[in-house]
Amino acid sequence: MDFNATSLDKLFSSSDNSNPLMWMVWIVPIFIFMLYGQRIQLYITSSDINRGLEKLKSYRDDTRKELIDYIKNTLKPSEDPTLKLDRFFEYFTIMPSDMDPNGIVPKIRHIMRTREDSTRDQVKSLSQNISHLEISKITNILEAVATLQLLYKMVRHFFLTAKKQNNFPLILPLQMMMPFIMEEAEALKIAVSAFKQGQPIGDGIGPMIVGKMMLDTEKKSIALETVWSEKDFEGRKLCFMKAEGPAATVGRPADALEKILAEKKPDIIVMVDAALKLEGEDTGSIAQGFGAAIGGIGTERFQIEEVATKHNIPIYAIVIKQSIKEAITLMKKEIADSSDIVSSQIYDIIRANTSKDQCALVIGVGNTIGVAQ
Repeated sequence: MDFNATSLDKLFSSSDNSNPLMWMVWIVPIFIFMLYGQRIQLYITSSDINRGLEKLKSYRDDTRKELIDYIKNTLKPSEDPTLKLDRFFEYFTIMPSDMDPNGIVPKIRHIMRTREDSTRDQVKSLSQNISHLEISKITNILEAVATLQLLYKMVRHFFLTAKKQNNFPLILPLQMMMPFIMEEAEALKIAVSAFKQGQPIGDGIGPMIVGKMMLDTEKKSIALETVWSEKDFEGRKLCFMKAEGPAATVGRPADALEKILAEKKPDIIVMVDAALKLEGEDTGSIAQGFGAAIGGIGTERFQIEEVATKHNIPIYAIVIKQSIKEAITLMKKEIADSSDIVSSQIYDIIRANTSKDQCALVIGVGNTIGVAQ
């Protein structure tokens, strides 16, 4: 075939099915992708995940250094706390056996509270003069760094396993989850600054609302890091309960509820909490519903539901919508501005579902850092 006598238009013409060059242009890439397509996809996907993994590593290292520097500058411990903190970052929790589901919730609660108490004691041992507020702040930062450490190790494990085996189906789910993992990791990194400065976070909107309703009332301790008070409202008795601020704690509302029931028998329970919004929903939007509005591992919700069911007390819920990032970072104006509207809705629920001489319990659920009462 004389290529010198052939024009470029003829050479690349697709009208002639016998043109060998056009066959090569179309057929060769098809064979390449048939034989090596999965490896090419694995290479491209691996590059994306590797960039995310490097960012996760920097988040973990930055927050770890930030925590160590904060402890050294604030508490001025007599010994370097680095080794003790590094041991904590590797702590793990083994959930109880679920072969016999009867009574598993008390076992989970016992294990989780053992972890909480042990963490609190270890933080307290860093300095003799550490305050309750500083203990709660450092405990929350420790949990954030430990979570980042776990995220980094899990992503690295699946990534290296997939690369080792050249396994594209294994790496594909990881690629799909990476945006969600990175969103949570970025939120945890930003949250460290809010905890260090003791500023309210989005999750604290429930305690903030109930804390404002508790103003000018006598606050009494009812459970670990949990307070309550009472006042009269249009012939009704109102009880308010929240975690004790301005420490970075969620308290123990389920234990507090059982003790309040020993003194008062509320006719309804109203719970106020932050809730994750769906994409497209506005930050700070409000929704009403029914049931125990409380997050976490589920033991507190189970205990509240158990007590309410036993005493036949209806539970009403109001939630303030926000993203996971907004929930653990500095509270946005849109979230804070919802407090007056929610307070009005709480009083409307109480008016509609109780009569005079009855009692209502209002619980503000969430981390009450920076929120007094």
